[in-house]
Amino acid sequence: MVALVLALLANSAMAQKAERPNVKIGDQWQFVLYYTVPSTTPNRAWLITSVTSMNIEGTENGETLMLTPELNVLESPRSKESNPKALTFPLEVGKHWRYASDWVFKAKDSKGSTIVDVAVVGYEKVTVPAGEFDAFKLTSKGSLHGTSPINSQYGGETTETYWYAPTARAIVKSVRHNPYLGTSNVELVTFQLRP
Repeated sequence: MVALVLALLANSAMAQKAERPNVKIGDQWQFVLYYTVPSTTPNRAWLITSVTSMNIEGTENGETLMLTPELNVLESPRSKESNPKALTFPLEVGKHWRYASDWVFKAKDSKGSTIVDVAVVGYEKVTVPAGEFDAFKLTSKGSLHGTSPINSQYGGETTETYWYAPTARAIVKSVRHNPYLGTSNVELVTFQLRP
């Protein structure tokens, strides 16, 4: 009986710490991005085409997608960042970090910099169209400064709450508030991972 209790406690502790995922060529995820009206129809598809120790390459809706080995988006059809660190492994509740990054938002041709504080605040179940996952809950708060194409300068604060699920090798849900774009939601709809 004591051995069973110890084994259950060990499994619980292991579940509360996640190492960097082993992403593989052929891994794919479909997400839905929406603003005010919830949706379950995927409109963002990722497919991994190359994995090296330096980066992960793939496509998003057929266009270039570049990720760090820790799954942070360096470049997508929408944006480009110099030093993204939304995820830093291993993940465990109580961990926190700060990072600075330069960014380009391609749709508006705006650019700037941000300083972001991130914290792993919990480990809980989260439900998205792809199913229910045990996930790490993270929160971030960033200070945003930039310029738009018409040379106007702006600044503000961004906040995001997101959930990383080790079994999906992905952030399965995020709710982000940007003072210029409003609140966006991203949820995992389907995924296929190579063994």
